[in-house]
Amino acid sequence: MPKLSVKKLNIAAILPDLSQSFDFTVLPGCCMGITGPSGIGKSVLLKALADMLPHEGEVFLDDIACQTIPAPQWRSRVSLLPAESQWWCETVGEHFSHFDQLLFESLGFNEEVLDWQVIHLSSGEKQRLACIRVLMNEPEALLLDEPTANLDKTNRIKLESVIYAYQQKHQIPILWISHDQEQLNRVSQSLLILNKHSYEVCDTLALQDLVVQEPSLKIQGSS
Repeated sequence: MPKLSVKKLNIAAILPDLSQSFDFTVLPGCCMGITGPSGIGKSVLLKALADMLPHEGEVFLDDIACQTIPAPQWRSRVSLLPAESQWWCETVGEHFSHFDQLLFESLGFNEEVLDWQVIHLSSGEKQRLACIRVLMNEPEALLLDEPTANLDKTNRIKLESVIYAYQQKHQIPILWISHDQEQLNRVSQSLLILNKHSYEVCDTLALQDLVVQEPSLKIQGSS
């Protein structure tokens, strides 16, 4: 049961508005939501955690430090589901090693989807299929960048349920970016709230009080 630990992570070299250093831990089987103003750097933070962007400080999966293993190996264990998924072949099936019936059907697809042309997929179909693709690689931690942004309510709940089931089965840590406060209340136990040059870590249930009572409340990040 792995945990994801971040120690003095700093990405100010590529994003000056996030000059603070980050220190936090996501425990096994837990989800930390990430929220903050648009453009503040939430996606950049996840890419740094996935070792896709240069950064200072350390990221650990249990006792394995990110910098001690090759980047592709780290990304297979700490997997990023980006807001816009990438597709490099003509058909859906070319992006999968096999048809996982339970996963595909849980998100509304049957085996015929493997023959579909990627160019004809809707944004919502791409997002659901990208989630399946990530989970089939059996990651030990998930970094989710607005994974339901392109989905209607029915498919949003389906995807949340699939991710939750995988999380509970494997007891993995998750970081989940969302602008939807109700969703964050559903899926996460704690929150990382980003502001310019500062951040706040709090329990999910404290978010509504934080926004209503102290809309400018924040703490200085460690340096």
